[in-house]
Amino acid sequence: MAAEKASRLLSLNGLFPVYKPPGVTSAQALNDLKSRLLREAGLKEFKKRKKQTLKIGHGGTLDSSASGLLVVGIGDGTKMLGAMLTGSKKYTTTGQLGRATDTLDASGTVTQEKPYDHITREDMENALKTFTGNILQVPPLFSALKKNGKRLSCLVREGAEVEAKPARPVVVHKLSLTDFQPPLFTLDVECGGGFYVRSLIRDIGEALSSCASVNDLIRTKQGPFVLDESTLRAERWDIEHVAQALQTHALPAEQESKRLKTQEDGAAPDQS
Repeated sequence: MAAEKASRLLSLNGLFPVYKPPGVTSAQALNDLKSRLLREAGLKEFKKRKKQTLKIGHGGTLDSSASGLLVVGIGDGTKMLGAMLTGSKKYTTTGQLGRATDTLDASGTVTQEKPYDHITREDMENALKTFTGNILQVPPLFSALKKNGKRLSCLVREGAEVEAKPARPVVVHKLSLTDFQPPLFTLDVECGGGFYVRSLIRDIGEALSSCASVNDLIRTKQGPFVLDESTLRAERWDIEHVAQALQTHALPAEQESKRLKTQEDGAAPDQS
């Protein structure tokens, strides 16, 4: 049985969506998933990267305090993850006016407080128009971006002197206000790769002559994947459910590859 599971696990290839809960990093979630799969298959992991027992990766870091969709690549699927990094993403976020933090979200230390009672819903909606389309954005200091091979967030926590990265071009496809109950407001955001929702909320607060930080952040879509009931939560992180998810979420290129392989093997192609 263990040999069969090991064989099945190592034959898995493709992309599938998992749910990352708040409070853990994307890397921690991925390592937990990988450990569970290897343990179920009775396999041990090699520590050397080039000799990994199981190739697995994710298609873009999600903030540790955020939750939602994390696209995972397994086997040859890891080669497809680059498209996830640059593709379209959707988020739902709740911001809080009048409060700024060093991390730009609720996990950080409050660094500034400002009045916000002068801000109306109309003010907010007008401000959002200036953040739609091709814009420039300064990434957060607490981020996965690196300096000299080390993450900025790690350098900041170690007390190192770190300068913010220069503003860079990003794209916001859609931005809508879905709730406004000061100091809280909720946005639906659709954006391209390299975009930081925390920076958006910071910039909106400054544009409204106040300050703001993220209270809650959920990624609801990444590329062709959406956060729904088929997204694998931790209780379904096992070989069988991963295999089912790969079949359910097979991309057109994967489906065509499987069809051709089936024909090469001399079997009748799947007509479903």
